Amino acid sequence: MSIMDTDVQVSLITQPYTLRQLTTYFLRLGATGFGGPPALVGYMHRDLVQQNQWISEEDYREGLALAQLAPGPLAAQLGIYLGYVHYGILGATLTGLAFVLPSFLMVVALGWAYVYFGGLPWMQAAFYGVGSAVIGIIAIGTYRLTVKTVGREPLLWVLGGLSAVATVLTESELLWLVLLSGVVVWLVKAPPVGLRLGGLSPFLLAVFPAVDSPLWQLALFFAKAGAFVFGSGLAIVPFLYGGVVKEYGWLTEQQFLDAVAVAMLTPGPVVITVGFIGYLVAGFPGACVAALATFLPCYLFTILPAPYFKKYGKRPDIKAFVDGVTVAAVGAIAGAVIVLGKRQLTDWPAVVLALLAFGLLYRYKKLPELSLIGAAAVAGLLLRYM
Repeated sequence: MSIMDTDVQVSLITQPYTLRQLTTYFLRLGATGFGGPPALVGYMHRDLVQQNQWISEEDYREGLALAQLAPGPLAAQLGIYLGYVHYGILGATLTGLAFVLPSFLMVVALGWAYVYFGGLPWMQAAFYGVGSAVIGIIAIGTYRLTVKTVGREPLLWVLGGLSAVATVLTESELLWLVLLSGVVVWLVKAPPVGLRLGGLSPFLLAVFPAVDSPLWQLALFFAKAGAFVFGSGLAIVPFLYGGVVKEYGWLTEQQFLDAVAVAMLTPGPVVITVGFIGYLVAGFPGACVAALATFLPCYLFTILPAPYFKKYGKRPDIKAFVDGVTVAAVGAIAGAVIVLGKRQLTDWPAVVLALLAFGLLYRYKKLPELSLIGAAAVAGLLLRYM
């Protein structure tokens, strides 16, 4: 059953459960939940609402709406909110940590292996295949997200198209364009009677003195990524590319594609790729700083407005702003597919692998992405040694 199915009854009676049970569930989901944000939020609905009946349909929908409204990774924010429902800040903190920790440890281990074995032909060959398949996976995800988000509204198509073109031309996500899209849709769909700022929660990002340590630069950059990037986990890809490759030069383009591939190889939130990137830049401390700086804003953006969201979350002006921001984020993802594809798909075997991944996922919607990733890794190895 779809998580958005309006036929689901909201009168499900929640059953008692302990915080330990909920934390254990999210620890297991973080260790075994593949498929990105759409799959993860679907697992939460199936397990917590339908099967165990720990969370009511109404609480789940409110959490999903808040996660879509606030910047940051969708699945992680929903998990944090569901922990908050019955156990407050402690529940939100424990479920968030349990959900992120398994995949963080996995990407750190892969980061170590990547650095240690990075020069070996077999690892390069495996990532060649995986990187090509990832382009197809991101492309089909972007296609589905665009169809679902933009629909048939001309204004949304225009704003999404502008964001896509801007991302291709600048090879980075323009934050001002994303926010401007939100304002435009807000003014068109729900024009304010007067200047009302009560529905939005402005915040200031602290500016630290410039220091030479890469850890400070990592903290500031990834804090911006967590605080300003809207949409699903894939929405952070163009923002990260513009920073870690174009602006700071921390990673090469191939290393960045490998980082995205690692995120697809591991369960849990796609955004956990920041841990892999941080490890490549500054070792284990860099991985910790990058992950903490990315997830801390989304944690705060979930627990701080949670008590008030039920009262203000249905306001037309806020919904309109979110529509504009979301469509711009989708456009940026579409542009990122083109940018990354130009770098990764440099020969016919890579193009074929990407098209196969796209075509298989288009034809078989329930095909596990992990199986494609594994097959692509094997294909890369065979192509290398053939």
